Amino acid sequence: MGLYLRGTGTALVTPFRDGKVDDAALERLVVRQVEAGVDFLVPLGSTAETPCLEDAEKVDILRRVQSLSGGRPVVVGCGTNSLTATVRNIRLLEPLHPDAFLVVVPYYNKPTQEGMFQYFKAVSAATDIPLVLYNVPGRTGANMLASTTLRLAELPGIVAVKEASGQIPQIREILSGRPEGFAVLSGNDDQTLELMEAGADGVISVASNLEPARMKALTAAALCGKWAEARSLNGELAPLYDACFVESNPIPVKAGLSLLGLCSPEMRLPLTTAVESTFETLRRVVK
Repeated sequence: MGLYLRGTGTALVTPFRDGKVDDAALERLVVRQVEAGVDFLVPLGSTAETPCLEDAEKVDILRRVQSLSGGRPVVVGCGTNSLTATVRNIRLLEPLHPDAFLVVVPYYNKPTQEGMFQYFKAVSAATDIPLVLYNVPGRTGANMLASTTLRLAELPGIVAVKEASGQIPQIREILSGRPEGFAVLSGNDDQTLELMEAGADGVISVASNLEPARMKALTAAALCGKWAEARSLNGELAPLYDACFVESNPIPVKAGLSLLGLCSPEMRLPLTTAVESTFETLRRVVK
């Protein structure tokens, strides 16, 4: 389908103020990403607190991100733990013509490998827009094995995987067996360099909410084979990777963005605003 995702994509937060989506802050955040040169944008993922967003908010957020994207691909999250609900999200967002849908392995249900395959196959059949698979067992309770990912990679509408299993041998197996044109993206900032050294194409990043230019520079250096530069940048960013996960994502990254004056640290329940020790950690790292 012509979409090949490479480099740094930012898993955008959703800024809130007084319980509502803060449109002005969202626009500031997106403009900052675009000015830093990130390669693509990823609204409505888990970093965006999407399960706590209303349908009208999802549509408005996608529309705003697209309007400010500067022509960059926009990969929008739509996955749930129900095929019916996921397809409903696709129908909601499809009229805005996103470049791809990001679809997570169904959470809580703990599907088998065959269940995962049939689910993603059915989702892909429901739309002409490309799909990016998202494997994040730490949030879903189920790990999609390399063999299942590679089966799905053969389907024409599935163009990439965001791999956040943390299991390097599994991801290497995907890299060695993937068909041409199927992108493999790190879903963990701290594994981006190691995976790109093994042949991965980039990252869908949480840390780039705070450091878009440096994350972009890291993946650009890696894609050009400038490994010394990439390793140096990775070393500089390592404390940020750790800081972004001292509490559940996106609590820390929103705390960091608030310290930069870019948005409020406000969350929607069941997530809560960062504790003071998290603010202290982010103060040190951001400084």
